[in-house]
Amino acid sequence: MSKSLVEMAAELVQAQVATKSMTQEEMTLALQTTYKALQALQNNEQSNVDDDLAPSHLPTGLTPDKSIQKNKIICLECGQEFKMLSNKHLMSHGLDGRGYRKKHGFKLRQALCAKALSAKRKQSGIDRGIPKGLETAIAAKKEKNLKRKGPAAKTSDI
Repeated sequence: MSKSLVEMAAELVQAQVATKSMTQEEMTLALQTTYKALQALQNNEQSNVDDDLAPSHLPTGLTPDKSIQKNKIICLECGQEFKMLSNKHLMSHGLDGRGYRKKHGFKLRQALCAKALSAKRKQSGIDRGIPKGLETAIAAKKEKNLKRKGPAAKTSDI
Protein backbone atom coordinates (compact mmCIF):
# COMPACT_ATOMS: atom_id res chain seq x y z
CA MET A 1 0.00 0.00 0.00
CA SER A 2 1.48 3.36 -0.97
CA LYS A 3 1.68 6.28 1.41
CA SER A 4 -0.57 9.28 1.14
CA LEU A 5 0.84 12.68 0.24
CA VAL A 6 0.31 13.91 3.80
CA GLU A 7 2.32 10.99 5.20
CA MET A 8 5.15 11.58 2.73
CA ALA A 9 5.20 15.31 3.45
CA ALA A 10 5.24 14.63 7.21
CA GLU A 11 8.19 12.24 6.84
CA LEU A 12 10.13 14.79 4.80
CA VAL A 13 9.52 17.55 7.32
CA GLN A 14 10.43 15.21 10.20
CA ALA A 15 13.74 14.47 8.50
CA GLN A 16 14.33 18.19 8.07
CA VAL A 17 13.49 18.90 11.74
CA ALA A 18 15.96 16.20 12.81
CA THR A 19 18.82 18.05 11.09
CA LYS A 20 17.99 21.61 12.22
CA SER A 21 15.81 23.26 14.81
CA MET A 22 12.59 24.82 13.54
CA THR A 23 9.80 26.79 15.15
CA GLN A 24 6.19 25.66 15.07
CA GLU A 25 5.39 28.15 12.30
CA GLU A 26 8.39 27.02 10.22
CA MET A 27 7.31 23.38 10.55
CA THR A 28 3.75 24.23 9.52
CA LEU A 29 4.96 26.24 6.53
CA ALA A 30 7.42 23.50 5.55
CA LEU A 31 4.67 20.87 5.77
CA GLN A 32 2.30 22.95 3.61
CA THR A 33 4.88 23.73 0.94
CA THR A 34 6.12 20.14 0.86
CA TYR A 35 2.55 18.85 0.51
CA LYS A 36 1.83 21.29 -2.33
CA ALA A 37 5.06 20.31 -4.08
CA LEU A 38 4.23 16.59 -3.80
CA GLN A 39 0.72 17.24 -5.05
CA ALA A 40 2.06 19.15 -8.08
CA LEU A 41 4.48 16.33 -8.82
CA GLN A 42 1.70 13.76 -8.60
CA ASN A 43 -0.56 15.77 -10.93
CA ASN A 44 2.30 16.19 -13.40
CA GLU A 45 3.05 12.47 -13.27
CA GLN A 46 -0.60 11.55 -13.89
CA SER A 47 -0.83 13.84 -16.90
CA ASN A 48 2.35 12.26 -18.31
CA VAL A 49 0.90 8.77 -17.80
CA ASP A 50 -2.20 9.78 -19.74
CA ASP A 51 0.03 11.08 -22.54
CA ASP A 52 2.00 7.82 -22.55
CA LEU A 53 -1.17 5.79 -23.05
CA ALA A 54 -1.79 7.53 -26.36
CA PRO A 55 -0.33 5.69 -29.34
CA SER A 56 1.31 8.90 -30.61
CA HIS A 57 4.69 7.86 -29.21
CA LEU A 58 4.87 4.93 -31.61
CA PRO A 59 6.14 5.57 -35.13
CA THR A 60 3.25 5.85 -37.57
CA GLY A 61 2.67 2.93 -39.88
CA LEU A 62 4.81 0.55 -37.82
CA THR A 63 3.66 -3.01 -38.44
CA PRO A 64 5.01 -6.15 -36.78
CA ASP A 65 6.92 -7.01 -39.97
CA LYS A 66 8.55 -3.57 -40.10
CA SER A 67 9.39 -3.56 -36.38
CA ILE A 68 12.08 -6.22 -36.94
CA GLN A 69 14.84 -4.51 -38.88
CA LYS A 70 18.40 -5.39 -39.81
CA ASN A 71 20.16 -3.96 -36.75
CA LYS A 72 17.27 -3.28 -34.35
CA ILE A 73 13.84 -4.34 -33.22
CA ILE A 74 11.29 -1.76 -32.16
CA CYS A 75 9.01 -2.65 -29.25
CA LEU A 76 5.43 -2.26 -30.44
CA GLU A 77 4.33 -1.50 -26.87
CA CYS A 78 6.55 1.50 -26.10
CA GLY A 79 8.46 2.31 -29.30
CA GLN A 80 11.94 1.74 -27.82
CA GLU A 81 14.66 0.23 -30.00
CA PHE A 82 16.70 -2.82 -29.00
CA LYS A 83 18.90 -5.48 -30.55
CA MET A 84 16.70 -8.04 -28.80
CA LEU A 85 13.46 -7.78 -26.80
CA SER A 86 14.35 -9.29 -23.45
CA ASN A 87 11.93 -10.97 -21.07
CA LYS A 88 12.69 -8.27 -18.53
CA HIS A 89 11.57 -5.54 -20.93
CA LEU A 90 8.46 -7.44 -21.97
CA MET A 91 7.56 -7.99 -18.30
CA SER A 92 7.55 -4.20 -17.87
CA HIS A 93 4.56 -4.26 -20.22
CA GLY A 94 2.97 -7.22 -18.44
CA LEU A 95 3.78 -9.62 -21.27
CA ASP A 96 6.03 -12.57 -21.97
CA GLY A 97 7.47 -13.52 -25.35
CA ARG A 98 4.53 -15.71 -26.28
CA GLY A 99 1.97 -13.10 -25.23
CA TYR A 100 3.80 -10.37 -27.16
CA ARG A 101 3.91 -12.53 -30.28
CA LYS A 102 0.19 -13.35 -30.06
CA LYS A 103 -0.83 -9.77 -29.32
CA HIS A 104 1.02 -8.32 -32.29
CA GLY A 105 0.50 -11.17 -34.77
CA PHE A 106 3.99 -12.65 -34.92
CA LYS A 107 4.52 -16.34 -35.60
CA LEU A 108 5.13 -18.14 -32.31
CA ARG A 109 8.62 -19.22 -33.43
CA GLN A 110 9.62 -15.71 -34.59
CA ALA A 111 12.80 -14.53 -32.91
CA LEU A 112 12.30 -11.20 -31.15
CA CYS A 113 15.70 -9.83 -32.16
CA ALA A 114 17.31 -7.90 -34.98
CA LYS A 115 17.81 -9.78 -38.24
CA ALA A 116 21.59 -9.37 -38.09
CA LEU A 117 21.70 -10.89 -34.59
CA SER A 118 19.50 -13.79 -35.70
CA ALA A 119 21.75 -14.45 -38.72
CA LYS A 120 24.84 -14.30 -36.50
CA ARG A 121 23.35 -16.88 -34.12
CA LYS A 122 22.37 -19.13 -37.02
CA GLN A 123 25.89 -19.01 -38.47
CA SER A 124 27.38 -19.70 -35.05
CA GLY A 125 25.22 -22.82 -34.72
CA ILE A 126 26.25 -24.00 -38.19
CA ASP A 127 29.93 -23.41 -37.35
CA ARG A 128 29.57 -25.52 -34.21
CA GLY A 129 27.97 -28.35 -36.22
CA ILE A 130 24.58 -28.28 -34.55
CA PRO A 131 22.51 -29.09 -37.69
CA LYS A 132 24.75 -32.04 -38.60
CA GLY A 133 24.69 -33.32 -35.02
CA LEU A 134 20.92 -33.03 -34.96
CA GLU A 135 20.60 -35.02 -38.20
CA THR A 136 22.89 -37.72 -36.78
CA ALA A 137 20.89 -37.90 -33.53
CA ILE A 138 17.58 -38.20 -35.39
CA ALA A 139 18.95 -40.97 -37.65
CA ALA A 140 20.33 -42.85 -34.63
CA LYS A 141 16.99 -42.59 -32.83
CA LYS A 142 15.12 -43.92 -35.87
CA GLU A 143 17.57 -46.81 -36.17
CA LYS A 144 17.17 -47.61 -32.48
CA ASN A 145 13.37 -47.61 -32.79
CA LEU A 146 13.56 -49.90 -35.83
CA LYS A 147 15.78 -52.38 -33.97
CA ARG A 148 13.43 -52.34 -30.99
CA LYS A 149 10.35 -53.14 -33.13
CA GLY A 150 12.03 -56.06 -34.89
CA PRO A 151 12.35 -57.24 -38.52
CA ALA A 152 8.60 -56.94 -39.31
CA ALA A 153 8.72 -53.19 -38.64
CA LYS A 154 11.59 -52.68 -41.11
CA THR A 155 9.70 -54.11 -44.05
CA SER A 156 6.49 -52.24 -43.29
CA ASP A 157 8.32 -48.89 -42.94
CA ILE A 158 9.95 -49.24 -46.36
